[in-house]
Amino acid sequence: MSRPPTFIPPSCARARALPTARGEFAVLDAAPSGTPRGTVLLVPGYTGSKEDFIALLEPLAEAGYRAVAVDGRGQFESAGSDDPGVYAQDELARDVLAQAAALDGGAVHLLGHSLGGQIGRAAVLLDATPFRSLTLMSSGPAEVVEAQQVKLKLLGDALATMTMDDVWAAMRAFDPPAEADTDGEDLLRRWLRHHPAQLIATGRQLATEPDRVAEVAAAGLPVHVVSGEADDVWPVPVIDEMAVRLGARRTRIEGAEHSPNTDRPQETAAALVAFWDGL
Repeated sequence: MSRPPTFIPPSCARARALPTARGEFAVLDAAPSGTPRGTVLLVPGYTGSKEDFIALLEPLAEAGYRAVAVDGRGQFESAGSDDPGVYAQDELARDVLAQAAALDGGAVHLLGHSLGGQIGRAAVLLDATPFRSLTLMSSGPAEVVEAQQVKLKLLGDALATMTMDDVWAAMRAFDPPAEADTDGEDLLRRWLRHHPAQLIATGRQLATEPDRVAEVAAAGLPVHVVSGEADDVWPVPVIDEMAVRLGARRTRIEGAEHSPNTDRPQETAAALVAFWDGL
């Protein structure tokens, strides 16, 4: 999971509920001091939340962009359901379309991290008109690597039979010693508010996602593919190849792994702004 440097938003951002045609979603909404140059919708990955983008909010706002990071349905502070059907990828994609419409329909830069990238591209394939661009951050062309598929299966089985507290304790037992106590209280609070049905459903999506690169390329949006120098979810060469197939701008963030947004936020923000400014 991404480990935000803090769970406290910067002064330019406010935590609020975003009303949409598909219900309310918890967001961090960061505004620039003047007229925004554009609006950015930030969609988090598996086990993540809006806080995964917290270190990007101030540099994006300083560059003139309104940045809105969202908790998806069943993530952290957004409401969920026991019905697994509400977490089908098309349903989550329709949530993204509703969020974009509530923000600035027709003028939104969409960014998805990991799972969020695959949900974001599904939204674009349903309707590309609300978006000015699509950024796929550490998000690959199809299913995750086999080792991650095994982990997702183990986690899904555990979530079906164990409490969230017990699953958390089991996961933390495998953390490296340097990470075992890092932001543990905030990470636990976030974990306990995730809906198990959401984690089970989206974990299966990550393990079985088909290759939809050709469809995204045909949608005609400007695309930016961002990753770290290393990635244990989708190999970086696979992400490189996807970018070529998309005809996308390609950025590797030096010193970052699967979460450039938390590993190297300043460098990541600079790369994002350069892409959006270029449009």
